[in-house]
Amino acid sequence: MIKYNLKCNHEHEFESWFSDSNEFEKLKKKKLLECIYCSSTDIQKSIMSPMVTSTNITKESLEKIDNRKIKEKNNLIKLRKYVEKNFEFVGDNFAGKVRDVYYNKEKNKAIYGTATPEERKELADEGIDLLSIPWVSKDN
Repeated sequence: MIKYNLKCNHEHEFESWFSDSNEFEKLKKKKLLECIYCSSTDIQKSIMSPMVTSTNITKESLEKIDNRKIKEKNNLIKLRKYVEKNFEFVGDNFAGKVRDVYYNKEKNKAIYGTATPEERKELADEGIDLLSIPWVSKDN
């Protein structure tokens, strides 16, 4: 596994893990990488410092990492439950429904659903900001 610092064409910076150094290039070529802030698929590797670790990994340090992962997953599950409880699910028709909400303010309501990268780009071009959140399975 290798972690890269990434940057989109809008200067948003974020990190991601890849199985090896070639995986980034494969995913980029297929336009499967996306900015977590604006959904741009124009992603580059940015300067990163190497991570130097000792070979002396303790059981306690592994438990700390596992506990942090569990906590992060639980936070994402809480976020999912909040969204499901307080937002209307519109499924694959998200792009159309979000336009209805954006252009017709009296229909202003909270919605969530799915959109293709092309739909997200079109919405961004119209000035409609979206937020993509990691959708963690509740039973994973």
